[in-house]
Amino acid sequence: MLKRLYHWTLEKAGHRQAERWLGGVSFVESSFFPIPPDVMLLPMCLARPDRAFRYATICTITSVLGAVLGYAIGYFLFETVGQPIIEFYGYTGDFESFATSFNEQGWIIVLLAGFTPLPFKVITIAAGATGLPLHILIPAAIIARGARFFLVAALLWKFGEPMKAFIEKYFGLLTALAGVLLVGGFVAVRYLF
Repeated sequence: MLKRLYHWTLEKAGHRQAERWLGGVSFVESSFFPIPPDVMLLPMCLARPDRAFRYATICTITSVLGAVLGYAIGYFLFETVGQPIIEFYGYTGDFESFATSFNEQGWIIVLLAGFTPLPFKVITIAAGATGLPLHILIPAAIIARGARFFLVAALLWKFGEPMKAFIEKYFGLLTALAGVLLVGGFVAVRYLF
């Protein structure tokens, strides 16, 4: 099933309404859809490097809006909708212990999950289920998702096809490293100033 969704998503990158599909995929990926918008963002940026930053903007805005939907699922519909989504991604066992400390470090968790390959939808649903304030979720999501999508767009705009192969091969490692650096920077600023 996931392979079919992946190919369906990739096919939409070449559609004449690709920007709308990109926004739609980015929106639903932040709340329940398993395929990340990068599947569309990569080929679209390669095909039209002059629009790479426009595509990153679309991904960022719609992803943050999708995060609010994920939050609403967790806040209003956790038992009926949110919990099955978390079960689907295999985080049921970890969720209880995770939820207890979520609000203490929520902004860091949102930053990491928004920037790395961690399932962002699990974090947005958890944010709603645990009552993380929206004034923390939204800015953290904007920073993390914007950094992720604009980094991909910038690399593809500048380096093109060789960068696509490199990103696809090392995506998990690169985003985890960048996420650690991003959060480390915030922590350093907090304790140094």
